[in-house]
Amino acid sequence: MMDTNVENEISVDTLQLLLGQESVEQGNVPDEILLLAKAIDDPYCLPFIIEEMDELEIEDENMFRFALLRVQIDSELRMNEDIQMHQRRRYVAQVIEKMIFGELLIEIGAPFVE
Repeated sequence: MMDTNVENEISVDTLQLLLGQESVEQGNVPDEILLLAKAIDDPYCLPFIIEEMDELEIEDENMFRFALLRVQIDSELRMNEDIQMHQRRRYVAQVIEKMIFGELLIEIGAPFVE
C-alpha cells in the first residue's frame, strides 16, 4: 500500500475520474491507481516515478486502461477551462498508456477508419 501522505495529497475528484465512480473510499483504491493519480495531479513528478510505473504489477489491466482513457477524454472535454493543466494531464495519461500497453487505444486527431 502507498504511503498515507501520498494518499492525502491525491484529489478525490481525480480518484473518482480514474475509477469512474462518484463515491470513492481512498482505503480501497489499488496502489496502481494511487500512483497514476499522483502523476495526474502532479504531472511534473512523472520523470521521477517512471521506473515505478514501468515496474507496476497491474491487477486489472482493463480497469487501468479505462482509467487512462477517462483522463484523456476528460482532458479533451475540459481543455478550454485550463488548457495547460489539461494538456499536461492528457500527456501524462498518454505517456503511461504507451509505456505500459505499447500503443494508444484512441488518438485525438487520428483519421477515422471505416
